[in-house]
Amino acid sequence: MEQNLNSYHIFYEVAKCGNISKAADALYISQPAVSKSITRLEQSLNHQLFIRSKKGVKLTEEGQTLYQHLQTAFAAIDAAEQDLYRISHFGMGQLRIGVSTSLCKHILLPYLQDFIDANPHIKVSIECNPTFETIELLKQDKIDIGLVCDTDFQKGYHYTPLRSIHDTFVTTQTYLDNLALRETNLSKDINVNADEEDLSLPTMTGLFMFSNTESAPSNIPSLSEKEILEKANLMLLDKENISRIYIDQYFNEHHIQPSQLLEINNMDLLIDFAAIGMGVACVVREFVSNYIESGQVIEIPIDYTIPARSVGFLYKENTLSLTAEKFLDYAI
Repeated sequence: MEQNLNSYHIFYEVAKCGNISKAADALYISQPAVSKSITRLEQSLNHQLFIRSKKGVKLTEEGQTLYQHLQTAFAAIDAAEQDLYRISHFGMGQLRIGVSTSLCKHILLPYLQDFIDANPHIKVSIECNPTFETIELLKQDKIDIGLVCDTDFQKGYHYTPLRSIHDTFVTTQTYLDNLALRETNLSKDINVNADEEDLSLPTMTGLFMFSNTESAPSNIPSLSEKEILEKANLMLLDKENISRIYIDQYFNEHHIQPSQLLEINNMDLLIDFAAIGMGVACVVREFVSNYIESGQVIEIPIDYTIPARSVGFLYKENTLSLTAEKFLDYAI
């Protein structure tokens, strides 16, 4: 910008008033000072901005073009000043958070509720995406803070752990019993007094469906964790999710090769599907604790411990807004 803001401000006031004398009064400066400033601006821009007459001044076509742009610019400056006033007097501001749907529901909401209660005038926006997409939004400065699972972060970012989470596998007892029956062909051993009544049941290789464990035979064999995970309808988050990558590494380390996969992009759906007996779901124990306590699902015994993971806030170093800093003070 070749001219300082003051020169444009003087021009803008003269254009609004249509009179140099009135503009001088509005600006609290002398009339000669206004005239001198306009002349310097015209010389600098190499355009005549006003047509002068005894009745006042009138914008030239070039002057009208400049005035329209300055009108937008000064309106933006005025709006910015008003926003700053609101921030300082009413605690207003904006907070943009990126988080996955599950982390938002099970971890973020309690912290957010306390913050909103204490800062009711702050505008909060939430971008619900998987961790990798949240990190990308942070790179593009489209969010202030990301609540993400720990992973490898680039330099220039700060990660503050918030809490640990534990992965587990859950299903219903009925599904587990039926899976064991199917995989061990228990049906071949079931006879109804075959020698006396010759009422042997035909060999069955399908799935016995028991509505509850009381109606299931008492001699159901048990399966190992590896057998369960390899034979069951295994329900996992899709491959774009960091939790799925973590579990795939667990499978590779322990040579577990699932044969039936159902991929879903929402952990809460995984929990619900497991609760209705669709299969075995890999979920976060902290997110499914109510289902386990109520008996809606059971945990699969784990032969090999799955290491805990951390969830925390990620943000760019030295670029946090005052509103974002205030939120982190509440949450951490």
